[in-house]
Amino acid sequence: MSARTQSSEAPHRAGFACFVGRPNAGKSTLTNALVGQKVAITSNRPQTTRHTVRGIVHRPDAQLILVDTPGLHKPRTLLGERLNDVVRTTWAEVDVIGFCLPADQKLGPGDRYIAKELAEIRKTPKVAIVTKTDLVDSKTLAEQLIAVDQLGKELGFEWAEIVPVSAVGDSQVQLVADLLTPLLPESPPLYPEGDLTDEPEQVMVAELIREAALEGVRDELPHSIAVVVEEMIPREDRPADRPLLDIHANVYIERPSQKGIIIGPKGKRLKEVGIKSRKHIEALLGTPVYLDLHVKVAKDWQRDPKQLRKLGF
Repeated sequence: MSARTQSSEAPHRAGFACFVGRPNAGKSTLTNALVGQKVAITSNRPQTTRHTVRGIVHRPDAQLILVDTPGLHKPRTLLGERLNDVVRTTWAEVDVIGFCLPADQKLGPGDRYIAKELAEIRKTPKVAIVTKTDLVDSKTLAEQLIAVDQLGKELGFEWAEIVPVSAVGDSQVQLVADLLTPLLPESPPLYPEGDLTDEPEQVMVAELIREAALEGVRDELPHSIAVVVEEMIPREDRPADRPLLDIHANVYIERPSQKGIIIGPKGKRLKEVGIKSRKHIEALLGTPVYLDLHVKVAKDWQRDPKQLRKLGF
């Protein structure tokens, strides 16, 4: 009886947690696993996250708002510099930082670069999350956990927690939420029950199209693709029980030579992108969709401030 009374009196917590790590460390996959639905795009191409996606985890005792940032990296373009600025600004504003380090890769210069930056942020608690544990045996995992612990000591700070997780195998995903929750401030919920993200629908639709466009393209293309949803409008004269949403979107690339890669022979690739993304968009919006995709060239947009603004960066 007393245990029940105690738990009902436990204060509700709510706050922001941020996942950081080098590109392709499993941040987006972990965000989606915790939220229980796709809110961040995932790809085996590094550096695919460009917007700060907030995924919202609702629990009886807490509301955990996950901020998924781009991977911090040495920038080669103006876009790269802007993405790094987004990361640093986010770190300064969250209640707890989760540093994702893949279990299947030894700690490298990229991890040390980020850890050094984290060491400068004194007040915010830092949790080390060793991801992709399904890809390694127990000996390799143990070695990685020791190396991560050592990394904190070398840089003069202590991890609030070190936790191994596999978002794909759904191993210890809930434990991550259990460990982050006590590090949040006491607060009533910040978002209504049922909200899973505060990203505008148009941004999420654009991201789903970009995710489909990224699949299977050659190595030179990932950073060159941007998607802008021009309009989303319900089709007129449709019966109430058979609605249809018209979505018109442009896929931008940087050079005319890339157009053929995206469109494919006789338009086959673009058609596949449309079919794949439409399925995810319909699941997200809960309504049938007619998707109209066009491929356009925005010359060297990653290096052009005017183009970056137009494409939402």
